[in-house]
Amino acid sequence: MSKQLLIYERVSPLSSDLHRDVSVKATDKFDFARDLNSVPLLAAEFTSAVPNHPIVFAGEGEATFPAVLLGLQDGANQAVDAEGNWTEGYVPAFLRRYPFIFSQSEGNFTLCIDETYPGINREGRGERLFDADGERTQYLQSMLTFVSQFQAQFERTRLFCKRLNDLNLLEPAQARYNAADGRSGTLSGFMTINRDRLKAIPEAALKEMFATDELELCYVHLHSLQNVSRLGTKTATPLPAEAA
Repeated sequence: MSKQLLIYERVSPLSSDLHRDVSVKATDKFDFARDLNSVPLLAAEFTSAVPNHPIVFAGEGEATFPAVLLGLQDGANQAVDAEGNWTEGYVPAFLRRYPFIFSQSEGNFTLCIDETYPGINREGRGERLFDADGERTQYLQSMLTFVSQFQAQFERTRLFCKRLNDLNLLEPAQARYNAADGRSGTLSGFMTINRDRLKAIPEAALKEMFATDELELCYVHLHSLQNVSRLGTKTATPLPAEAA
């Protein structure tokens, strides 16, 4: 869960010279996410994700970031069915921005695309990236805007996680669940907010977190953990704790 790329295999910077005749045929299938049992989640997505997904925290130190659990077994996404359809409500922005992503070098961001995306073609199927004059099409501009908004929210979420670490609010956690076959399992390898520590934070920090809506995010996260048991009922075979 600490890797930001995950689903991207061969990322290339977009260029009007190299991609002028390239089109993208979008798909509503999520086969590319079938092997992911979790993906990063932005702070702005917490309230949208909470009806369907457990929200946890992964990584350490500056690499700490929220994630939604999509399955309780390694390599198994319970939100994607056999036909590649998404079946579990809210789709995280991390997946919706695919195949586009920013690369960063010396503080500059460049819009890139995963060249392995099945919808990329030069036969005019779908949406063109550049027009005949080499200018961005409306479609590409809209994707640039979406990825830019994602990056801005990514930085805000990173600062939220920094505050949680600075206040020592996160702790390693385990989740016990009952699988569909009646057996039980334990999932570990993630962190949650300690409710008692949250109640005891200094008044100044409490006021600041209330003003920035970060306090609300904490309780949305805690509320979301009830979804672990529902996710467990969709799991065919329990996952040993040491493999989580």
